[in-house]
Amino acid sequence: RGLTMLWTGGFPITGLGDTFGHLGTGALLGMPLPVWIMTALTGLFVIVTTRTRFGRHLYAVGGNERAARLTGLNVPRIKLAVYTLGGALAGVAGLIVTARLDSAQPNAGLGYELDSIAAVVIGGTSLSGGRGSVLGTVLGCLIIGVLNNGMILTAVPTFYQMLAKGTLLILAVLLAEYRL
Repeated sequence: RGLTMLWTGGFPITGLGDTFGHLGTGALLGMPLPVWIMTALTGLFVIVTTRTRFGRHLYAVGGNERAARLTGLNVPRIKLAVYTLGGALAGVAGLIVTARLDSAQPNAGLGYELDSIAAVVIGGTSLSGGRGSVLGTVLGCLIIGVLNNGMILTAVPTFYQMLAKGTLLILAVLLAEYRL
């Protein structure tokens, strides 16, 4: 973030072109391109996590890293792959947001960390690892999206929005722990 602020001087970069903007605002068969991209990536990662050896290894490392290592899994390589995929997906999200706004904001995404964690936990992923699903996370994202949109439309002040999301996150964690 600091390098971005230095590079841009803290100002947004605009005028990125209609072709690039089409990625965020275009449509295919009446459905926005970002929805197609999200659907394709969701389908891909549902298959990867449920039907591949990598997916099984991923859950093994998430469930018990030490046991996964003792069974012969290359835990550092699996974790590197997951962090690399996470970074790549964050990059895709950044491209879509930039294309939708036709503006590269140096502070775009600020505060999305809480939303991301809340969406994943609400979607059923255990913070202690080993449990969760792609579809659950997508459902959690939809819930957080509806909550954010509803609070914005009803003019709830930003502080209360953060409080509501934090409270929802705490409740989701408590519920998940209670279920165990």
